[in-house]
Amino acid sequence: MKKNLFLVFTIALITSCTQTKEVTYQQNKDAKFTTYWQQHIDYTMDIDVDVEKHQYKGTQKAVYTNNSPDELTKVYYHLYFNAFQPGSQMDVRSLNIKDPDRRVRDRISKLNADEIGYIKVNSLTQNGTAVSFETVGTILEVTLNKPIASGESVTLDMIFDAQVPDQVRRSGRNSKEGVALSMAQWYPKMAEYDFEGWHTPPYIAREFHAVWGNFDVKISIDKKYILGGTGYLQNPQEIGYGYEDKSKPLNIPNTDKLTWHFKAPNVHDFMWAADPDYNHDVLKMANGIDLHFLYKKTLEAKYLSNWKDLQPKTAELMSYFSKHIGAYPYKQYSVIQGGDGGMEYAMSTLITGERSFGSLFGVTAHEMAHTWFQFLLATNESKHPWMDEGFTSYISNKASYEILDRGDNNPNAGPYRGYNYLVNNNIEEPLTTHADRYNTNAAYGTASYGKGSMFLSQLEYIIGVENVANGLKKYFADFSFKHPTPNDVKRSMEKVSGIHLDWYLNEWTQTIHTIDYGIKSVNGKNITLERIGQMPMPMDLEVVYTDGSKENFNIPLRMMRGNKPTTATVLKDWGWAIPTYSFNVSKAVKSVTIDKSKLMADVNDDNNVFEVK
Repeated sequence: MKKNLFLVFTIALITSCTQTKEVTYQQNKDAKFTTYWQQHIDYTMDIDVDVEKHQYKGTQKAVYTNNSPDELTKVYYHLYFNAFQPGSQMDVRSLNIKDPDRRVRDRISKLNADEIGYIKVNSLTQNGTAVSFETVGTILEVTLNKPIASGESVTLDMIFDAQVPDQVRRSGRNSKEGVALSMAQWYPKMAEYDFEGWHTPPYIAREFHAVWGNFDVKISIDKKYILGGTGYLQNPQEIGYGYEDKSKPLNIPNTDKLTWHFKAPNVHDFMWAADPDYNHDVLKMANGIDLHFLYKKTLEAKYLSNWKDLQPKTAELMSYFSKHIGAYPYKQYSVIQGGDGGMEYAMSTLITGERSFGSLFGVTAHEMAHTWFQFLLATNESKHPWMDEGFTSYISNKASYEILDRGDNNPNAGPYRGYNYLVNNNIEEPLTTHADRYNTNAAYGTASYGKGSMFLSQLEYIIGVENVANGLKKYFADFSFKHPTPNDVKRSMEKVSGIHLDWYLNEWTQTIHTIDYGIKSVNGKNITLERIGQMPMPMDLEVVYTDGSKENFNIPLRMMRGNKPTTATVLKDWGWAIPTYSFNVSKAVKSVTIDKSKLMADVNDDNNVFEVK
């Protein structure tokens, strides 16, 4: 092919839940840029479950398309269940970290052979020819017989055995609430390869990154079990519980096992849960989305009531997130009792069920919001957990305040208190820290959930509430069904607001610089401010005059190259390297207050108010 021709890379992206659309990306060989690309995979799996032994056998056909400009000589799979074995890196990390997760602690180290988890790959072929592979902890390293060329698709066929571990973290069997099977991260899962290369971190505790694709999954299991999770059930008449079309006759096989057949289009994970005692309720929304609720019928009456009350509120949450971020693109969503707390998955969530209504609603709000922040906007949450947990916390807090009518207070005030705890105790680490490599779980949690949510709430202070709201919608429109990076959300906000934000992304996520501004002096009609902390910010001020009148001022940061929409008097911008800023007002001053909104994360409020004596 001549150099001046285009090399066309085709990526299969599904823009709706029901059909696949081919989207073509081009790389101009003469130009000095490469347009966005991402890998694609189609899984077909047949799983046979032995519920007595808590084991299953599986076959997996994976059609993997290399949309990268690179030739691949190896591929890698995650084998997450291998983490639940004594001596694994997850086990050792939990035994050595200062503040281990209470759900894990030393539990993995005490698992017996019939309680551990594992995925054992028995055979693997590439286009019908056996390939060499090695299991290294939670990663399967595969050396290909023939490199996968750019633009080429290959078929990888695998046979594997697995055992479901005791419920320790996210996945497992026989949870504390008696849920039989919580099947998350249960299959050999292709690692993601992107512009940064392969992403193959060992499974230590948290967070994932995976390839977009389609799933066709058949699960054969004891006929007493009821299943729910990712995807659309393809054979309801052969299952006959809760899914059947009343207009069609049932055709349930007279066997000890039933096969549940699910298809899930354009997702990057597949979760399922199973229990013989599940209630299964369906709430049909006016927009055509079905909400499924699976929870144990053996729950106490108060908990059963909470699960019923949750259902209309879940519909309100679905409407809120669709309105404020972007339309939910699938036709169903499932809330399922299981797991060990709350964890998001494609088209579904696992949450523990023995909760007060407030707790049950709050966890559902958070996990459903993850559908947008990490599942549709599929960030690498191992590297950028603050974009996943933080943005989810920000929008789910707002949704909860509106739906439960909690008043006009800042719904994201809590994270500011947590952030100050990090700073005051000198345990803060930059948001660029890998999710597994924080020195403490407390530092990870407060940073990812709290400081991550503050990235957006503080941005309301910098560029304005309306710009942030519109910026989130643009972010979704531009990057849903992709793998956005921190720079992508920054650029979406810049394009909407017209304000430069590179300084903000750098300071807030890549450093632990703190914000501390103070009012240095008020002499007559002259006001002098000072920057004490290392992180610069624009300033909002309220000045109260001796005659009782008030005036608001806005001082843009010069690096912003603009200012937020405001009714305040906009003053000359402030260069970040200049430690003080003075300006004159028209009347005698009674008091000056910095940032009455409290959206700026100033670590010292004591110098933010000046009363003239």
